[in-house]
Amino acid sequence: MPTSRAPLSWPDLLLVLSALVWATSYGVTQSALHWVPVAMLLVLRFGLASLLLAPAWLRLRLPRTDWLRLAVLGALMLVTLTLECVGVLHTSAANAALLISLCLVLTPLAEWAWLGRRPTLPETVACAVSLGGVVLLTTDGGLHLRLGDGLLLAAAVSRSALGVLTRQQMLRRPVPALALTGVQSGVVALGALLALLVLPGSLRTVWHPDTVENLWLPLAWLVLGCTLFATGAQNLGARHRSATRVAVLGGCEPAFGALFGALWLGDRLGSWGWAGAALIVGAALLAVMPMPSASARRALREPA
Repeated sequence: MPTSRAPLSWPDLLLVLSALVWATSYGVTQSALHWVPVAMLLVLRFGLASLLLAPAWLRLRLPRTDWLRLAVLGALMLVTLTLECVGVLHTSAANAALLISLCLVLTPLAEWAWLGRRPTLPETVACAVSLGGVVLLTTDGGLHLRLGDGLLLAAAVSRSALGVLTRQQMLRRPVPALALTGVQSGVVALGALLALLVLPGSLRTVWHPDTVENLWLPLAWLVLGCTLFATGAQNLGARHRSATRVAVLGGCEPAFGALFGALWLGDRLGSWGWAGAALIVGAALLAVMPMPSASARRALREPA
């Protein structure tokens, strides 16, 4: 039977796996921030990632305008990470996850307005169901806004713009995913390094024996797992899938994060949380399951 959407395939599986890996980054980052400030962690994490990916992005032969567009993507990633890190200091982690997940609603609208791609009905339903699941998962049935929520709302807008602009770049001139990740990581590292030099009291040594012992293992996971693999998989997904589909599959992240917290960190996940996690995963399945095409549906309705 012909279908109107591509079936679940390796780009979708990579996106779901990247959401699983990225969901562990919050707990690992929290552990690393006991030893270094935010800007220093960004310099180390993304600077090392960019160096490891240098063989990929140094081989790029692009016009100056494309280099500028890649730099803009890196700057948007830096803005998103900064807004998230500062915003989460002034609100609860639950509200942070909820507000960041507003990109599930913003991305289809931005892709429609910017790229002219109208979201399909299943994608629209999946976004709404996933957002409802995030509400249940993160607020336990209630919602209480706090000071940093405006910053996190801005981070959701920035993340949506990053997804749509990445898709636009891949449509205009496809770039290898790891090369794009290396350029973005380099821009983030340079921006964080500038912040270290400008902001008073931000520059702190990381070579103390206790810091080395407790920092480098989490840092290795953040570099190899959460940056090289997860960000690279998202960039690869943007090459083969719409920004809306990437956002919906990436929306599994709060559910995976809650499961990681419950199983690994000992956090309690109540009945509202389990219901929300089920809704998020169900929404992702709805977005990727192939649907019969219009002609096939008409054929099914016609008598033999």
